[in-house]
Amino acid sequence: MTEIGRLLTAMITPFDEKGGVDYEQAKRLAKALLDSGSDGLVITGTTGEGPALSTDEKIRLYAEVKEAIGDRGAVIAGTTDNNTAGSIDLSLEAEAVGADALLLTVPAYNKPPQEGLYQHFKAIAKSSNLPCVLYNVTSRTSLNMTDETTLRLSEIDNIVGIKEAGSDLDQISRIIDGAPDGFKVWSGNDNETFSIMATGGYGVVSVLSHLVGSQIKQMMGYLLEGDVEKAAAEQRRLLPIFKVMFIVSNPIPLKHALNHIGFDVGNPRLPLVPLDSASADKVEKVMSKYTMDLPIRA
Repeated sequence: MTEIGRLLTAMITPFDEKGGVDYEQAKRLAKALLDSGSDGLVITGTTGEGPALSTDEKIRLYAEVKEAIGDRGAVIAGTTDNNTAGSIDLSLEAEAVGADALLLTVPAYNKPPQEGLYQHFKAIAKSSNLPCVLYNVTSRTSLNMTDETTLRLSEIDNIVGIKEAGSDLDQISRIIDGAPDGFKVWSGNDNETFSIMATGGYGVVSVLSHLVGSQIKQMMGYLLEGDVEKAAAEQRRLLPIFKVMFIVSNPIPLKHALNHIGFDVGNPRLPLVPLDSASADKVEKVMSKYTMDLPIRA
C-alpha cells in the first residue's frame, strides 16, 4: 500500500474571483506544501471546504492535484459524508482518477450509533482497494466514535489508521495500545501533535502546515530522535499561532493568512465568510512573530 506519511496537510481549496475552484492555484499550493515539509495532502476535507464543493469539483481536484505532484506525496481524498452509498460512489471515483488513499469522516447530522459507524466505514473500505484513514472529529459532528469501534475497524485490512480530533487523550491512548501493528494514529489538532506522538501516535493531519510546515516537521523530528525537551519547547513556541488560526471556524483565518502573505486563495464559499477586521488584526499580529515556511513564487 501507498506510504501516506507523518506530516499531512489538510489542504484548503483556492477559489477565484468569481467563486469557482482555482485548479491552477490548487496545484501550485500542493507543490508549495510539499516543498515546506508536508508528506501528503488531504483534499476536500473540512479545511478544503468539502461540504461546499460539487462532486465534479472534488473529482477534478483529486485528479489535477495528483497529476501535479506525482509520486512526491500522497493525495488522500476526503470522500465521505452521511450517505454511505454516495460515499462509496465518490470513493470509487477518487480511486479511478489516481487518489492514493481515502479519508473517512464520522458522519454528521444523522448521528448513527456505534454499530452504524462500524457498518458505514466497513462498507466504504470494502468497496475500495485504497488504504483508508478514519476521522473522528467530535467538535464538528457532535458524535464520538469510541475506541472500541475504532479497534473493531482496525481489523479491516485496508483501514490503516485514524485522524483523531476528539481531544480525549485517554481514548487515543487506548487506540494506540490496542490496535494491530501498522495501524497509525495521526493527531487531528495541531496543538495536540506533541502529546499524541509522545504517547505513541504517528503524526498529524495539520492545518498550520500551510504556514509553518517545516517548523512542525522539525518538532516532530526532535520527538522521533528522542529529544523530548527540544520538541516540547518547539510545541510551546508554536502554540500561539496554532490557537489564533482557530479564532473563528477553520478555514476562514487560514485563508486570510495565506492571502495576507501573498499566496492568493480567494475567499471562502458561503455559508463561510471572510474574516472580520478585528479577528484579522489578531491573526496578523501573531503571524508577525513567526517565519512563514510556505514558498511564495510565481
